[in-house]
Amino acid sequence: MLYNLLNKIAPKQVVNITSMPFDSQKCLVPAPHKLSTDIHSSKHLEQLFNAEFSETENTLLLGNASEPLYLPASQSYREHISVTPEVDACCHQHRIFYRANYFASALHEIAHWCIAGQERRIKVDYGYWYAPDGRNTRQQQLFEEVESKPQALEWAFSIASNAGFRVSIDNLSMSEVNDKDFESKVLNALDRYCNNGFPLRAKQFLSRLFDFYGTSISDIKLVLNNKL
Repeated sequence: MLYNLLNKIAPKQVVNITSMPFDSQKCLVPAPHKLSTDIHSSKHLEQLFNAEFSETENTLLLGNASEPLYLPASQSYREHISVTPEVDACCHQHRIFYRANYFASALHEIAHWCIAGQERRIKVDYGYWYAPDGRNTRQQQLFEEVESKPQALEWAFSIASNAGFRVSIDNLSMSEVNDKDFESKVLNALDRYCNNGFPLRAKQFLSRLFDFYGTSISDIKLVLNNKL
């Protein structure tokens, strides 16, 4: 029944599938990136995102990928990642691939897309620099400068989904990295978004999440007030 409801979501329809009370504490503490409850299925995020943006932004959210990837229209993913089961290699729509069926991975990739400008969105992975785990101190600083805003949006999306969240420094090899410092940067970025306004596409997706999960902007502010 839930699947049928989701398949019928149109760009202006509102579907609230849960009366589960908002849990601000769950949004404050570390939580696994792979969430197993039905209410936190990444397929729900695909339905919500694609209903909002597949036509207006010509962009799809897709899972089951070996690694996250943003791919502009008409480019093949096969030289970058694997997708199981396979989908069309080339597509007339832009595609956001997230890892496996991970709820948090989907939210994180959506956050990056919400920030990327028009010129960025015609480049593979937005044309961003990325260094894998093993970055030196300067590379880690650059990573945190780039990542604070998308992780702030991911945090907002997680709260709107009544899901757990934890910041990611994405560098296990540097034992001296202080994730509390980075968490403060992410928190401050989220505070600025709440006070100055979210990017347009982030605001649109938040509206979808609020309607679907029965949350509101007040829940995000509650978490902020508890953390600041």
